[in-house]
Amino acid sequence: MSRKVIVYIAVSLDGYIAKPNDDLDFLSIVEEEGQDYGYADFVKTVDTVIVGRKTYDKVLSMGVDFPHTDKDAYIITRTPRPTIGSVKFYTGNLKSLVDRLKSENGKNIFCDGGAEIVNELLKDNLIDEFIISVIPILVGSGTRLFKDGRPEQNLELVSVKKFDKGLVQLHYKRSTT
Repeated sequence: MSRKVIVYIAVSLDGYIAKPNDDLDFLSIVEEEGQDYGYADFVKTVDTVIVGRKTYDKVLSMGVDFPHTDKDAYIITRTPRPTIGSVKFYTGNLKSLVDRLKSENGKNIFCDGGAEIVNELLKDNLIDEFIISVIPILVGSGTRLFKDGRPEQNLELVSVKKFDKGLVQLHYKRSTT
C-alpha cells in the first residue's frame, strides 16, 4: 500500500479556513466536550506532517506547543531554520519532497495547511484525499481554502458525517477515472 497525502482541515461553509488577520475564532462554534470529530483516530494513520510556515507560526502564537513533534514534520518555508527534534524547516521543491515521501515506506502524510501549501499540492495533483470539516457559518472574507488557477480534479465521495453542533465532515478521494 502506498502512502497517501491527506488534507484534514476545517472550513467555513463559504470556503474560508481563516477570517481576516488569521482569525480562527469561528472554529469554536462547534467545540463540544469529548468530541474531536475523528481527529485522534485520523492522526494515528499518519507519521508525517506537511505544514506551511505561516500555519506553524500561527499554532505557536496561540501559546501551545507544535502538536506533531511525535511525527516527521516538514514546515514549508522560504527561510532556512535549524531542525528542532523531528521538525524540519524545508526550503526545497515541494513536489520533490512529496514524491520522495510517497516513495518511502510509512503511514500516510497529513497536510495540515495552510491554503498556499494545499494549492501548491493541487497544482501537481499530489493530494490523494480530503477530509474537510464544514463549519456552519458564512464568514464572508479571509483566507480561502481553494484558490483560482489550479487544475480541475475529479473526486469520489468516500463518506459524509453529520454532527450535533452542525459540523458536516466530507471525505473525498482523488478519482481514478
